[in-house]
Amino acid sequence: MKVLANDGLDQSGIDALKEKGFEVITAKVPQEQLVDYINEHGVRTLLVRSATQVRKDIIDNCPSIEIIGRGGVGMDNIDVAYAREKGIHVINTPSASSESVAELVFAHLFSGARFLQDSNRKMPLVGDTEFAGLKKAYAAGIELKGKTIGIVGMGRIGQEVAKIALGLGMRVIAADSNVGKASIKVKFYNNQFINVDIETEPLQDVLKHSDFITLHVPAQKDGYMIGKNEFEMMKDGVAVVNCSRGGVIDEEALIDALDSGKVRFAGLDVFINEPTPSKKVLNHSKISLTPHTGASTLEAQDRIGLSLAEQISSILQIQ
Repeated sequence: MKVLANDGLDQSGIDALKEKGFEVITAKVPQEQLVDYINEHGVRTLLVRSATQVRKDIIDNCPSIEIIGRGGVGMDNIDVAYAREKGIHVINTPSASSESVAELVFAHLFSGARFLQDSNRKMPLVGDTEFAGLKKAYAAGIELKGKTIGIVGMGRIGQEVAKIALGLGMRVIAADSNVGKASIKVKFYNNQFINVDIETEPLQDVLKHSDFITLHVPAQKDGYMIGKNEFEMMKDGVAVVNCSRGGVIDEEALIDALDSGKVRFAGLDVFINEPTPSKKVLNHSKISLTPHTGASTLEAQDRIGLSLAEQISSILQIQ
């Protein structure tokens, strides 16, 4: 029983599958060669992350495939409904990486609030000759405590963001057309906890009232969610973070808003033209950047691997 983990799989997942008798293949097969490879090797389970596209051509031309698994939350790179119509199981790991993505949101927020994305570039270059000038340039940092964070999308990741924000003493507001109220349980190290109910609001209200805005929504099919008009609704000096999907934000409009001062800083983990993001975005001094690593922590990869292994074994009834 062969499993092709085309975008990689954590060792814990590989070990768990091997214990059940699966042969796990972790070779990266190019997209255009995938159909031939799957058929040649009789692959029954195809596991992907965000890189490999599982469209109708693969589904129609690979009769051995019984399971398609996505390590992560979003499945916009898989034709899910079509696969299920063909009797193929489609699985993912919706909660395994939520904490990791939420923590990256705050890495970007702290970075931008204290100019780390720029100071980390300039200190190695001129820190020994222009120390006083850099100290003055970065003296206008801001705190997160007491500020309002607007969470757009209150799914699992959005709720993890809310937990961290509440722990930091931030005011949390949220928008989500599918969620009316989210009950957030904030746990502490000594087994104490607090429960906070957050009722969602219209997107326009969240954009108007937030000091920081973080986006946790699926890929957009009908244009940008945040473009020129949305930036105009926001407070002057707002900060925006996108760790969801490229194309949620109009990057040209974002750069204009950064250059005008409307947006204080941005944090981007995802981009319109991955894996070749715009040079204008990559070189902007007010943007904190990561290369789509929201779920890339050792802990998240471990949870993803184990979750996929458990689901595959259950579907194929391997004890």
